[in-house]
Formats: sequence, C-alpha cells, structure tokens
Amino acid sequence: MAKFSVLSTFAAAAITLQLLLVPASASPHMKYIDAICDRSHDQDYCVKTLTTNPPTAAPIGLNPLAEAVMALTIAHAEKTAAFVAETGKTDPTFTEYHKAYLAVVADLKSANVKLKESPDTAHYDVRSSTDQMKRVEGLVASKNDQASTTLKEMTVQMEKLLDLAASAADAVDDDDENIHRRV
Repeated sequence: MAKFSVLSTFAAAAITLQLLLVPASASPHMKYIDAICDRSHDQDYCVKTLTTNPPTAAPIGLNPLAEAVMALTIAHAEKTAAFVAETGKTDPTFTEYHKAYLAVVADLKSANVKLKESPDTAHYDVRSSTDQMKRVEGLVASKNDQASTTLKEMTVQMEKLLDLAASAADAVDDDDENIHRRV
C-alpha cells in the first residue's frame, strides 16, 4: 500500500511539473496573440498586454481578438479624450489635444467597423491615428505642468496601443504587404 502511495505521489508530481513547464506559447490561444504580436514593434509589451487583459487573454479566434484589441485601444483613446476635455476647461491649450484625440477615436471606430471587410483600410485608419499622436506629442513636449505630464504618459500608452491595433488589423489582413511598416 505504501508503495502505491509513493508511486501515485511521484506520478502526480511529474504531471504537475510537466504542466508548469509547458510554455505559454503552447496555449491554443497564443497562436492568435502571436499572430498580432509578431507584427508589433514591442512584442514583449504586446504579449504582456494581450495575455493580462481579460477580453484579450483567451481569444477564440483572430477576428474576435482583433476586435477586442480595437476596443481596448478605443477605450484608452476615449478615456484620454475625456481627461483632455476636462483639463481644457481650465487650460485652453488642451483644446488642440482634445481635437486630436477625438480624431483618433473616430479613426479607431472606423477601423473597427472596417476590420472584417477591409482590413487594409482598417490598418490605414489606425496608422493615420499615429500622425495625430505625433502632433500631440509635439505640442505638449515643452510643457512641464502636471496635466501635461499626465497627457504625455497617456499619449505614450496610446502610441503603444495604436501599434497593437495596427498589428491586429495587419494580422487579420495577413497578406504581409505591410511588413515594411513593422521594421
């Protein structure tokens, strides 16, 4: 009886060890996450973001994951636009930033609608948002007040999320004509 107990304990330990040593990339969900993150400029950030965010952590397919990435990016753009609008009530220079973020929200919503039918166009819409972020970055670069510092941080995060959204649209398209944009 003791011999059986020792063997079953050993077998349980061996199985547990195997499960713990299975790399995350062996997960069936990782093939969708990898399809997007392989196209991203910051692959570590991409994997971390997509595997820790509940709507993107266990995708059932590439299109649903791409839509969840777009939703995540839109949510951040809307949150930042609200912050900029509120700050603009006391600092009129934030009006320009607000316009830029509203344009980003519009571009991202457009991209989300076009994702299934025209992923190339969706990719273009996301990439055009990057131009708006560069504009905000340039306008706020010389400012050092607390609100501007917060906006700078939010804009850096927005740029990272835009890269994920563009990578998601590119992954759905999967014709690799946009590979030159990933380098």
